[in-house]
Amino acid sequence: MSNELGTAFKEIEDIRALPEDIILDALQSALVSAYRKDTGASAAQEIEAKIDLKTGRQMVFVEKEVVDDVLNDATEVTLERARFYEPEAQLHDVVMIQVEHTTRSFGRIAAQTAKQVILQKIREAERNALYDEFINREGDLITGTVQSTNARKVTLSLGRAEADLPRQHQIPGERYRTHEKIRVFVVEVSKSNRGPQILVSRAHRSMLRRLLEYEVPEIYNGQVEIKNIAREAGHRSKVAVAALQDGIDPVGACVGMRGIRIQNIVKELHNEKIDVIEWNNDAVAFISKALSPARVTGVYLDDDPVDGRTAVVLVPDDQLSLAIGREGQNARLAAKLTGWRIDIKSVAETVQSALDNLETAPLDTLTERHADLIAESLRIMEKKRLELAVMPEEYKSLGRLAGIVEQQLQEQRDEAHQTYLQKRKAALEELAPQLFELPLDVLAVSQEALDILEPFENIGEVMLLCAIDETLISRRFADLEGEPMTELRAALDFINAADLDQLLAEAISIEEVEEEEAAEDEALATPAEDSAVAEPAEDAAAEGDASQPEVMLDAFGQPIREDAKETEAASGAAPVEGEEIPAPVAIPAVEIERERDQRADQVHLAEEEGEREFELERQKGKQQRRQDRQRRRQLVLDEDSGEVIAKRRRKGSRGSWDEETWEDYDY
Repeated sequence: MSNELGTAFKEIEDIRALPEDIILDALQSALVSAYRKDTGASAAQEIEAKIDLKTGRQMVFVEKEVVDDVLNDATEVTLERARFYEPEAQLHDVVMIQVEHTTRSFGRIAAQTAKQVILQKIREAERNALYDEFINREGDLITGTVQSTNARKVTLSLGRAEADLPRQHQIPGERYRTHEKIRVFVVEVSKSNRGPQILVSRAHRSMLRRLLEYEVPEIYNGQVEIKNIAREAGHRSKVAVAALQDGIDPVGACVGMRGIRIQNIVKELHNEKIDVIEWNNDAVAFISKALSPARVTGVYLDDDPVDGRTAVVLVPDDQLSLAIGREGQNARLAAKLTGWRIDIKSVAETVQSALDNLETAPLDTLTERHADLIAESLRIMEKKRLELAVMPEEYKSLGRLAGIVEQQLQEQRDEAHQTYLQKRKAALEELAPQLFELPLDVLAVSQEALDILEPFENIGEVMLLCAIDETLISRRFADLEGEPMTELRAALDFINAADLDQLLAEAISIEEVEEEEAAEDEALATPAEDSAVAEPAEDAAAEGDASQPEVMLDAFGQPIREDAKETEAASGAAPVEGEEIPAPVAIPAVEIERERDQRADQVHLAEEEGEREFELERQKGKQQRRQDRQRRRQLVLDEDSGEVIAKRRRKGSRGSWDEETWEDYDY
């Protein structure tokens, strides 16, 4: 391409790093916009532009109608000329005709329009190219350079794009210095008008997963699998791994020779402690290993159908604090890793509790079967009370008794669970299926009671639990004033007396109305977005003073400003002669650092306060929606007929209630 257009085309292609077809499309679109602006062509008229990259020739084709006598040369063409481009053209056909129009004949307004279109197209192409580049890196590690830091986030440079590392995604205690290179985990990549918004993290647990994949070849090759990760960034992490091939030690593969592999990860994560644990399908063995480095005496599982899964763990007295960890960290991570709620008890605590309750079931049978062990345990506990030395063999005796006690309690829990499941199965057969589709808002109970019943999700589950054992619900209402159980029974009796099909249809219709109103409110609250203008250069803007300096724009449409010093020098401002310029006051670095830390703490406290206020507002909004539903739907007893009547109040005009619009349904 030995022409001016080819030279400019090649320069744009090299600087912007964009494909040739994208730049060509931008130039052709600019040529079309410039032709429309120069000739005043209608937007309904189809116009095409073609550019020959070899010769630099530009061709513009315009849609015209074939007529006998041309009255408007911009929209009409003779049959003879039309057949030159379309041999089979007939009268009144519409054909594309090349116009004798070159870029040299364009006016200033048309040239400005073409320039704006080219810049807009190139910026849009750059944003899309950056998004396509980084969307494939989502969920992966990436290296960035620290560009700036403040109390809320750290901005990283990723080359042609920037990433945000918010405070909550940073490792506590880690300091970031400008121009420092760090590895981060790409959490999310989203589109925006200013280019891709990239959210990265160093506290995400998947970052530890990716580091293990990079450092351990067995994980990368699929010979070792990471089952689960529990992490508290900057403090401690637990990783459960399993071997997918025989003869491979998964823990040894992750740790490496003399711990070299795991040490590399520890250094990368600011000296975060990492425990690698072998996965086991047996929950007892897995929980025992998850509490490492503490030694566990026994694990007893309680899979409660109502309260969930709980594991009672017995540990020696000298291992209790180690098993719990600092501020409960070890137990908390073990619970996250295993998926079980963990209750840690010392052997001495369990034995003492059992000795105090030997007369109650199910421990009353231990006196006959293990009389010698109980007597030995009483003697050892007396020695502990007198702070005398207890031998290791005596601790083993206490451990045996504690294991027997917990085994007895577990058998009792298993029997209770089986009884519960049998009662649930029998009660389930007596309840109507429609009850499990009715929302809790139908119940005529207080808002506090509804909040407590929220985990049950529907009325059927509440009725099912009441049919099995009312105490399972009454103990949840222990802190409520009045008689909430009496109120709940009355509300459930109303439901049982009503026509469930009609009541369910009413509940569904109200839900649909609420969804429609919520959609309308959202549509009204959302401001209308500015639509993209096809031709960004307006006549008024284009006819401005041509002598004004041209503002250079970057890839995202933002003006490139000169340095403050250059601007100040260009303005010609100079100090007044004879005026003394005060010397800058030197502030100690320690005071600057202290003030920066104080500001960071204040911002952090403000963020936490904002999160709490947001959560409170969310709860208030949920309660308000429930109250609105209750006001719309009421179940009352008709004294004349003795039947339950559902009354529903509809919303009249938007934002007001029509008190007269009530609909009665006889069930």
